[in-house]
Amino acid sequence: MSWRIVVISNCAKLDYKMDYMLVRQDTITKIHLSEIQLLMIESTAVSLTASLLCELTKRKIKVIFCDEKRNPSSELIGYYGSHDTSAKVRKQIQWSSEAKKLIWTEIVSEKIRNQKLFLEDLQKNEESALLNTYISEILPGDETNREGHAAKVYFNALFGMKFSRTLDIPINAALNYGYSLILSMVNREITANGYLTQLGLFHDNMFNHFNLGSDLMEPFRILIDRKVYQNLPDQFEHEEKMQIVDVLNENVIIDGKRNYVSNAIKIYCRSVFDAIDENDVSLLRFYRNEG
Repeated sequence: MSWRIVVISNCAKLDYKMDYMLVRQDTITKIHLSEIQLLMIESTAVSLTASLLCELTKRKIKVIFCDEKRNPSSELIGYYGSHDTSAKVRKQIQWSSEAKKLIWTEIVSEKIRNQKLFLEDLQKNEESALLNTYISEILPGDETNREGHAAKVYFNALFGMKFSRTLDIPINAALNYGYSLILSMVNREITANGYLTQLGLFHDNMFNHFNLGSDLMEPFRILIDRKVYQNLPDQFEHEEKMQIVDVLNENVIIDGKRNYVSNAIKIYCRSVFDAIDENDVSLLRFYRNEG
């Protein structure tokens, strides 16, 4: 089973040979492709062979490329994630607006519920109670934007009344980095199941190639929020980035079983597709934190 997150931070040449990825630096490191779930190319001084890229795509291994500032800038997505992609895409195009609203309402409710529980853990009871009120007020499709109201209360409770997500500060850099990782893992599951990342449930931006990923990732944002709150970074360099990456290796409970976050994303995404295809929200599977 894929389990390993591999980060290439320094100058290297990556090649493929007999089911192994070869990392050529001062020495040669061999990693079997079956062990890799995510490959992050953090340095622009890394070169990869076409044969390796082809194998990574075939095996549905997510590859994230970073820019000169070592921030995620792009990812590798194969054309054909499933043998029945064309049938899945036709089905996706025909998803009814009612079904999409139904699923989106559940996703937003779960996101705010996770935020509420985190604030309860921090004994921020007034703000937690307000989020609980927002959950009860959510209309189908979140037409009154309870999600947006909850986000303002939530982030101000975590990082102070002067905090804004638009500020150029290490906390926001850490949040953005972590959210990019979650989005990439969700996109991986969308394409692996044969669907298009562009066609969302709620998000509908013609310039966003990942509308569906932006929808499905919402309940997992809290995992990044928790890590950033624990660390409250005054800088955001390599060490802080690796702490964020390690969130994918944490354990959560989903469908009654203990799983890595990366595997929980897989289970959750499949449940979303089942739920919308069957128009049955009871098929949704959300994770819970251990303990």
